Amino acid sequence: MAKGSTRGTDPDKPRDLRASVALLWGEQDRPTRGPKPSLSPQRIAAAAVELADAEGLDAVSMNKVAAGFGVSAMALYRYVPGKAELVELMVESVLAGGPRLSDTGGGWRVGVREWTRRCWEVYAAHPWLLAATAMRRQVMGPHQLQWLDAALAALEPTGLTAAQRHQVFLLLVGLVRNLAQQLIDFDEERDREWNSLTGELLGRHAERFPALTKAIAEGAFEPTGTDPLAFGLDRILDGVEALVAAQN
Repeated sequence: MAKGSTRGTDPDKPRDLRASVALLWGEQDRPTRGPKPSLSPQRIAAAAVELADAEGLDAVSMNKVAAGFGVSAMALYRYVPGKAELVELMVESVLAGGPRLSDTGGGWRVGVREWTRRCWEVYAAHPWLLAATAMRRQVMGPHQLQWLDAALAALEPTGLTAAQRHQVFLLLVGLVRNLAQQLIDFDEERDREWNSLTGELLGRHAERFPALTKAIAEGAFEPTGTDPLAFGLDRILDGVEALVAAQN
């Protein structure tokens, strides 16, 4: 087992990041003797993903995941040091396989568009991924890095510098994450209530917000049937294309 695998028994003990890396990359020491382990980090992560998909990330705990296997939380600590490492394994689980971009040609826009679409599909299928991959320095596994590698590769034909390609990657991920947050936050009943209350307020104070009042009157917030991912992605790609043209 990886060093530090008993950290779960002492929540105040700092994480051993090298042990976390070994766990994510499958490089931890394995016992050569004794009975075959009944569980594995991958099985535990898969069970945690199922729980998070159904009830959200906050519902995931070592105790609850262990209960699904009919064992105590202490039994899981043989395989996963704690919740932070479990969440990292969950991220790896849902990102397995990478974007698998099809080699159909059509230029760099096609590849970048396909990458972004596939990224959105993962976030939409697993809403908890937004919180699990919050913008912070975290231990990243091979599957997560494979997504970054694929995005940078799709952008290589643009001729942009490595730093510029990385900035475009951040824009693409930012678009996906923004839409994922909107998906999480949307509540149809509260949306109707908000629209009603806002309409009443603007009816009384229209002169204070003339541009907003005009935009609402012209249907700014009415459903348009436009795919927000396609709209945002096209604007980003148009900007990238303009940058490429300006540098050539």
